[in-house]
Amino acid sequence: MSMKLPFFRKKKIHKKNDKEILTNIPEHVAIIMDGNGRWAKGKGLPRIAGHKEGMNNVTKTVRAANKYGVKTLTLYAFSTENWKRPRSEVEFIMKLPKQFLHVYLPEMIENNVQIRTIGEFESLPSHTKEAVQYAVDQTKDNDGLILNLALNYGSRHEILRAMKKIMKEVESSSLSIDDIDEEQLSSYLYTNGFNDPDLLIRTSGEKRVSNFLLWQIAYSELWFTDVLWPDFDESTFVQALKDYEQRKRRYGGI
Repeated sequence: MSMKLPFFRKKKIHKKNDKEILTNIPEHVAIIMDGNGRWAKGKGLPRIAGHKEGMNNVTKTVRAANKYGVKTLTLYAFSTENWKRPRSEVEFIMKLPKQFLHVYLPEMIENNVQIRTIGEFESLPSHTKEAVQYAVDQTKDNDGLILNLALNYGSRHEILRAMKKIMKEVESSSLSIDDIDEEQLSSYLYTNGFNDPDLLIRTSGEKRVSNFLLWQIAYSELWFTDVLWPDFDESTFVQALKDYEQRKRRYGGI
């Protein structure tokens, strides 16, 4: 990569020690970040202003997840269906990762956050890929919170892609059909190496999963809030963690 670390502007690191005591923290939290457009409309602003505010809000959630000991935070940043939006809006969204990392990558590095991605990464614009790949490379040796960005991600596409790969290996006799089980199929998904989400959060009041991690959330706890994503803060995140703490996960048992 041609970019150098000085490209990124230093940001004051926010550190707070005050936190509520929780005894059952989900290891993997996934979030459908919804409501940017409605947030902007409510303030008489263009939709792109909502997307910018939503991207800036990511760091607040990363701080909160880190603070409470979440090990993996997967954020639905851009879906395969989002390409259907107006071209100007999509082009603006594709510039946001570079703008976000320009400000916050030093903080991610200092706080030992490791950045990863899932989705059809190669289909993204070159400037988006360059910025994100740089961040991935700069944080690859960190062993703290994993910030997993779902970019150009769609779960149905992910499953179809996995099945095609399996079929090719079966046809070439490098894989036996009798060896295919849930664990085997999971190894062909983008999320290979990740634990399934313990908790799925969706903001903005919508109560659907929108083609996000369909295989992986089979036994995830779901939590919905009317709070729009740009307004999602630590207190809202803690509400979700508290609710999760009261859940009894039986995985089909008693």
